[in-house]
Amino acid sequence: MIFKARKMRFAYSVSLIALMAGLAACGGSDTATTAGGEGDVAASGTDSASGVEGDVLVDGSSTVFPISEAMAEEFMAANPSANVTIGVSGSGGGFKKFCAGETDISNASRPIKEEEIQNCEAAGIEFIEIPIAYDGITVVTNPENDWAQCLTVDQLSAMWSPEAEGSVTSWNQVDPSFPEQPLGLYGPGTDSGTFDYFTDEVNGEEGASRGDYTASEDDNVIVTGVESDPGALGYFGYAYYEENQGVLEAVAIENEAGECIEPSFETIADGSYNPMSRPLFFYVQKEAYDTKPQVQAFVDFQLEQASSELIKDAGYINLPDDALARAKGRIDEEKLGSDPTNL
Repeated sequence: MIFKARKMRFAYSVSLIALMAGLAACGGSDTATTAGGEGDVAASGTDSASGVEGDVLVDGSSTVFPISEAMAEEFMAANPSANVTIGVSGSGGGFKKFCAGETDISNASRPIKEEEIQNCEAAGIEFIEIPIAYDGITVVTNPENDWAQCLTVDQLSAMWSPEAEGSVTSWNQVDPSFPEQPLGLYGPGTDSGTFDYFTDEVNGEEGASRGDYTASEDDNVIVTGVESDPGALGYFGYAYYEENQGVLEAVAIENEAGECIEPSFETIADGSYNPMSRPLFFYVQKEAYDTKPQVQAFVDFQLEQASSELIKDAGYINLPDDALARAKGRIDEEKLGSDPTNL
């Protein structure tokens, strides 16, 4: 079933909010290649050894990359003759390759857009959409920043709106109580699903952003930029903050209830860290799943591991049991296309 992009965004947001309570209760180069090697196989992964061989080509979201990388390492430890190669072109860049038939799986930190669905249809690419985890977009500053402890969405918009380009260059222009400190902005590029989600929530329109900031599809570039600039602010997926919290500070965001909430496993899970919480996905080509045993085995392996510690170890939130069951059902029944009710 095909939905317009804006309707999809609303439906996914509603589904996410509805499931958060259940979650709480349950409970740089352009391409990075993960190669097989030595290592212990997790107890939950040893039963998944299938003896498959061959390549699995994955590309897409840098946010989903840590999950995909962790899954690939465990999968290849159990299947030494298989090789999973993971690119980090961003959600949009990944879909371009996916809909051109260049990859088997596309990672995404947002739902596929209507335009991308049409591109896949034009190329004869059928796909199955699989939610895999939850994330909270994390706004970060340099540790020397002692003034931006909590920011509102309006303050973020004052920094990031298209109208701010070339004019809002100092922190005191965002809030008079802030110092006259140069404002350095770092964020994902336009091919990123994180960019799409952030701009939609902060500026009211997907893709609406000032252009005069340091942009990269590699979140490690954003980490380095913010770490080296006392007046910097950036944003990316929670996993990258958790990995670098010794050199970065997470900013609390004022939520819909007017509370200043910092991102954490708990606040993402219970829904209080809004509006910056969102689902993460991967998309698999139906033909690849049907004709390549190694692709089918890797997809099935990821769903087997979706309730394991691998998701949390990568810095994200596991799906609740009912959502995971629906995700597995989409594969078992080969439900094609994108459908917000799959959460």
